[in-house]
Amino acid sequence: MRKLLFTIFSIFTTFTVFAEDTPESAKKTTKPAPTDSVQTAEQKKEAAEGKFTFSGYLDAYYFGNLNNPSTRSNLGITGVERAFDQRAGQFGIGLVQTKASYTSNKIDGVIDLAFGPFADLGNYGNVLSLNVGAATSTSLAIKQAYFTWKTTPKLSFTAGQFGTHIGYEVIDAPVNYNYSLSNLFNNGPFYHIGIKGQYAFSDKAYLMLGLVNNVDNIQDNNRAKGLIGQLFFSPVSGWNVYLNAIVSNEANADSLGKTRGTNSYSLFDLTTTYQITEKFFLGVNAAAGSQKGDYQGGTFADKSKGWGGVALYTNYAFSSAFGLGARYETFDNSSGIRFLRDPSTGEGRSVNSFTLTANITAADGHLLLKPELRVDSYDKNTFFDERGNVTKKSQTTLGMAAIFKF
Repeated sequence: MRKLLFTIFSIFTTFTVFAEDTPESAKKTTKPAPTDSVQTAEQKKEAAEGKFTFSGYLDAYYFGNLNNPSTRSNLGITGVERAFDQRAGQFGIGLVQTKASYTSNKIDGVIDLAFGPFADLGNYGNVLSLNVGAATSTSLAIKQAYFTWKTTPKLSFTAGQFGTHIGYEVIDAPVNYNYSLSNLFNNGPFYHIGIKGQYAFSDKAYLMLGLVNNVDNIQDNNRAKGLIGQLFFSPVSGWNVYLNAIVSNEANADSLGKTRGTNSYSLFDLTTTYQITEKFFLGVNAAAGSQKGDYQGGTFADKSKGWGGVALYTNYAFSSAFGLGARYETFDNSSGIRFLRDPSTGEGRSVNSFTLTANITAADGHLLLKPELRVDSYDKNTFFDERGNVTKKSQTTLGMAAIFKF
């Protein structure tokens, strides 16, 4: 873990020095930064009246696996080697999203519903039995449902279920450059339920703090609450930096509903993006987490154990219709405390992954085609061969995803 933290610090330091010579023409960003508070009279009128928008997407994919696994799956012995694109050698659908939003100068509201295999995987922490007396649960379809009250031009409060602030990648396939998702994403969290406040010091810096239920669950499993935070700043034009954190007690409650012990879960994350030129983009995601005690009734650690990783992203836009991007990631769960562990022995895994993805835009921007090559190399035998035996340390997948958005 010391080596991991040193690597994170080295990358961040290098990134800082590199960005000192940023040209003023580099203005594109991946994540939205706070906008300038200066508005025209027409913009102020439109903001006061409010604006309603409706959008969404659906995606499908096909990936061949060079190992030709008997399971016809990209999942190995741990069962979580891929977050979403789990089928091998067969066509699959991903997620169908419908998103309605209302925006005004006083309040914003978002209802974001998702259906399909990827939506089920994103809500893995929820089960139907949580709703007493209900035969089914419509809560599984809720990806996000929240409102934001803008009390002043600088201060706002958000309440409801919202996507996590942690990490570089998101669930939405059109937003990510790569189609397959990183191990940093796969280890969560995905979403939170609670309340958060955000204060903008300027259009180049803000601070967010909030209280949420436990990690990736629609209902809290104990009486404790988690603390989340994000510090954003933009040192120069085109460079955005996000420092993220969550600290929470994830222990299961006892028979009286009281939280047992002082078990802890914490995750600290750096996400930074830099548009070097109008065509060339660079991003870094680094995270280090630790866990002690009982985690939601699942894995248990008698002492604090850690995990973490670093991912480097880069892409180049050859034209408005074609681009090429790469992701390199190293992820360490050798402690076996989080995902990527042998379920029978508890033995952890470490992995290095390389992903090369092309982005092709068609149909006036409504269709995205993403041919992709991915190679995962583990430190131990992890993947099934054609005979059903776990004899492979690595796997290579090649295929394409098609995404329709509106």
